[in-house]
Amino acid sequence: MIRNQWYIVLESHEVKPGKPLGILRMGEHLVFWRTADGKVVCMRSQCPHLGAQLSQGKLVNDHLRCPFHGFEYGADGVCQYVPAVGKNGKFPHALEAPTYPTHEEHGYIYIWWGEPRPNLAPPEFYDDIGKGFSYMRFKQKWNVHYSRMVENQLDVMHLPFVHYNTIGAGGKTVVDGPLVRLEDNTLKLWVYNRKDDGTPPHKPDEIPEPGRPPFLILILPNLWENRISDDLRILVAFVPVDEEHSIMYGRYYQRVVQMPLLRELFNLLGVWSSLFIANQDRQVVNNQLPKQSALKKMGEILLPGDRAILTYRTRRHQLKVEAGQIKDE
Repeated sequence: MIRNQWYIVLESHEVKPGKPLGILRMGEHLVFWRTADGKVVCMRSQCPHLGAQLSQGKLVNDHLRCPFHGFEYGADGVCQYVPAVGKNGKFPHALEAPTYPTHEEHGYIYIWWGEPRPNLAPPEFYDDIGKGFSYMRFKQKWNVHYSRMVENQLDVMHLPFVHYNTIGAGGKTVVDGPLVRLEDNTLKLWVYNRKDDGTPPHKPDEIPEPGRPPFLILILPNLWENRISDDLRILVAFVPVDEEHSIMYGRYYQRVVQMPLLRELFNLLGVWSSLFIANQDRQVVNNQLPKQSALKKMGEILLPGDRAILTYRTRRHQLKVEAGQIKDE
């Protein structure tokens, strides 16, 4: 995972008032809860006293109470009360549970996975999804690092083989381009696959300027959009659980059908088809080795059709260098 980035880790409806939620995210046991004013708190679940799971505790007067010895922690992670020493007793200042800044918007819960910073800018989102769109959610667990899930959605060469009877039908095996543009942490991809007529693939500079928005847009580190049309989108947050497990939080957005009952049926069919296609991918991606992608020392040989994957790996590498996680060799 890349440090010092906003990661979507949950959807808003999963963290309910008055009840802490313990989950594994980013390879850490975390606990999420809401304060009296509704703000989401993210805290390391391990109590700094004797290692009990704070997620098993209770919320008391806007504090999270440890289930083991009753220690109470505020939203900033600082211990506010130790029953064993009483209301006026003294206890070590080191009793503090690490917390992560949170941001809640668009029905998602983000955490800033890294060092706290003043005046954090909010995470980016897609400005072309506004009023008029309805959506239905879907969710799926994969046994692979989230980076492999992301790459799968940038892979234009697998379509006619993995999805031969769905989105890859038609035998369009030759990849022209693809056309890839990276703008800060936003990767945009235009797909130009065609049937093999004997002519070699066109290079990106041989492709005319696109007359439509990108087919695929990835906002690093983990939010992806398939822009099927002006009125139809699929959004997926690839949520890291640990180094070998991830969760796909998907949404099928549309504004084609507006009548309530027909709208729900249309959305349900969209979710069903999205899960069917995702299952086709999951059967292959779950068995990729290594389970996590990287720019170097992968033992893989990439081709021009993998341009989007290479661009993604390069940007991930740069961000990890900037975060001090790796050295730029």
